[in-house]
Amino acid sequence: MDKAKVRRALFEVIRAAFFTTVFSLFALALVAVFVRAYAPEPFTVTAVNWAVKCVGIFLMCLFLVGRERALFKGMAAGVLSAIVTMLVFAAIGGGVHLDLLFLPELLVSAASGGAGALLGAKLHKEG
Repeated sequence: MDKAKVRRALFEVIRAAFFTTVFSLFALALVAVFVRAYAPEPFTVTAVNWAVKCVGIFLMCLFLVGRERALFKGMAAGVLSAIVTMLVFAAIGGGVHLDLLFLPELLVSAASGGAGALLGAKLHKEG
């Protein structure tokens, strides 16, 4: 792979991760309104957080990752999105709180990114 293709792939991964983080911030800010109103259990908050991140990763990889090596770029964007989102929320919330659920979150994020990128590659090819 030449340098131009590597740069383009890196740009696509970073762009997808950035827009996923922005999407997650806005979507979770809206969700926070309902969390304050209904005060659900902590498990519910974690599940909603995961769902919003996975939807964001899937959609951003669907639209922003190109066809060539889509699976790997989507997986990388998913993992990078999970890490960046965790760091941004840690900066907002006052500290990093890693637990045993972070590894499965990385795996689910990679799967969401890969699936979104593969579907996007298939749709771009047909369209």
